[in-house]
Amino acid sequence: MNVLSRFQPVILSILRIAAAYMFMLHGTAKLFALPHVEMFDGLQLMSVYGLAGVLEVVGGGLLLLGLFTRPVAFVLSGQMAVAYFMSHASSAPLFPLLNGGEPAALFSFIFLYLAAAGGGAWALDNKLKQAA
Repeated sequence: MNVLSRFQPVILSILRIAAAYMFMLHGTAKLFALPHVEMFDGLQLMSVYGLAGVLEVVGGGLLLLGLFTRPVAFVLSGQMAVAYFMSHASSAPLFPLLNGGEPAALFSFIFLYLAAAGGGAWALDNKLKQAA
């Protein structure tokens, strides 16, 4: 038996929380300039980047809390897959290291895993399940 297997639900929550925080930073940079990224200066809310920022802040916040984890993670996984193919894959589709698409690809697969595995031990989804 693997020594870490008893910690699996907690480690899943830590993965969810860490990924959600880092994902939210992309959205806050786009929408609130926190942290400031010059590329997003003057960003229009009703643009592809603006709508992505809304998904990143709202979806990332829900994932951070572990609320509606599976459907939110599924939507965000799709968002990151679309982002990869729209913005990165055209230059070198099989080489994310070369096309700058590593974060999008990793977020896509992490979120796909969360959609299948759930939020872990520290998810608010567990409280909703108990209340029902």
